[in-house]
Amino acid sequence: MLTLAFIRANTEVTIQGLQKKRFFEAEKVVEQLISLDDKRKTLLQQAEQALEKSNAAAKEIGALMKNGQADLAESKKAETADLKANIKELGDAAKNAEQEVYELLVTLPNLPHSSVPEGKTAEDNEVVLSWGSIPDLGDAAQPHWDLIKKYDIIDFDLGNKITGAGFPVYKGKGARLQRALINFFLDEAIKVGYYEIQPPILINEDSGFGTGQLPDKEGQMYVTKEEGLYLIPTAEVPITNLYRDVIVNEKELPIKNVGHTPCFRREAGSWGAHVRGLNRLHQFDKIEIVQIHKPETSYQALEEMSQHVQGLLQKMELPYRVLRLCGGDMGFASALTYDMEVWSAAQGRWLEVSSVSNFETFQANRLKLRTKVDGKSILCHTLNGSALALPRIVAAILENNQGPDGIKIPPVLVPYCGFEYIN
Repeated sequence: MLTLAFIRANTEVTIQGLQKKRFFEAEKVVEQLISLDDKRKTLLQQAEQALEKSNAAAKEIGALMKNGQADLAESKKAETADLKANIKELGDAAKNAEQEVYELLVTLPNLPHSSVPEGKTAEDNEVVLSWGSIPDLGDAAQPHWDLIKKYDIIDFDLGNKITGAGFPVYKGKGARLQRALINFFLDEAIKVGYYEIQPPILINEDSGFGTGQLPDKEGQMYVTKEEGLYLIPTAEVPITNLYRDVIVNEKELPIKNVGHTPCFRREAGSWGAHVRGLNRLHQFDKIEIVQIHKPETSYQALEEMSQHVQGLLQKMELPYRVLRLCGGDMGFASALTYDMEVWSAAQGRWLEVSSVSNFETFQANRLKLRTKVDGKSILCHTLNGSALALPRIVAAILENNQGPDGIKIPPVLVPYCGFEYIN
C-alpha cells in the first residue's frame, strides 16, 4: 500500500506512475487524498486549540472557587462543557477524515518500476529474450484436449460431473505426470536454498488484504458462506502472510520459501478458444516461490528468480520467452513483473506459465512486515513467482512431444514419472 507521506513528497511521480498502470482517476484521487489530510490536520489543530482553552478555563474555575466566586465558576463550567463537546466533535471529524484517507489509499495500485514499459494491454509487453527452437509438427499435430482423450489421461467430463466445468480429473499416467512435475519443481527449488512450506489453502480476509488480493480481486476468489474464508488463488497469499505483523531479524534475510498447493480461481467472464482444455481452469496445482529481502537486494533477487524459472523450462526442453509486462497489464500490487511463456506447438501460440514479481514495500506495508537496520525499523521488500503452474506446462509437454510412438516425456522427468512415453 502506498503511504500518504510518499504521495505528498512525490505527488507528480505518484500521479504519473498510477496513470502508467491505467489508474485513470489518479490526479483526482491524489488531490482528494491531500485535501482530506489537510482537513484532518486542520481539525486536529482546532481540537488542540479548544483543549488549550478548556485547560485554561479549568485552572480559572479552580481559582474562582478558591476566591469564593462560585457564580462565575459555574459560568466557566458551562463554557468548558461546550469546549469539551466541541473537542469531541472535532476529534470525531478528524478520525472520519483519516478513515476516508485510508479507504482511498487501499484502492491505489502499486507504482511501477522505472523500467516498466508504457502500454495498455498484453500486446504492449516487451519481449526480453527467447530460448529454444520452435517445433514444427506439421498439420497432423493434435491439441492437448484431443491428446488427453486419445490416451485417456485427463477427464473433463468426469470433473464436470463431480464439480463443474474447469475442474478436471487426472488419471493414470496423467496423474503420475502431475505428481512428477510437483516433485521435480519442489526438488529444484530446495536445491537452491528454498525452504518448503505446506500452508493452508483457505485464508481469512486479513491475509487477502495483506498481499493485495482484497479488495482488488474479490470477485475472482471463491469464498465460504458461513466462515467468510477464501480459497487461495495462489500459495503466495498464505506463505507471505506467515510474516504478517512480524519484525524479521536482519540476519535471517533473505527469506526463501517454496510451497505446493492447489489454486482456485473463479475466472469470471472468461470464455473463448484461449480458455479451452488446460489453458484456463478453476482449480490447478502450482509451486510458488516467495522471497523477502532488504530493499537494496530485491531486484537482484527478482533476476535470480527469473533465472530459476527459466532453468526449469530449459531442463524440460520447452521453448519459451520472457516478457516484461507493460503498465497496463501488470497486477495491482506489482512494481515489476516478468512473465514466462512456453510455445504450444499444436495451438501455435504462447502460453503463460509463470509470473515473477517484485512488490517492493507495497505488500509489506499492508502486512506490517519489517526488519531493523542499524536500529531503525524499515519495510521489507516481498517477491513471488510461479515455479511453476502445472496445467499449461502439461499442455505444452503433450503437444510439443507428440509422435508416432506416443508422447515422449522430457528426460529430466522420467525418473520422477517412471515411464518414458504416454501411449
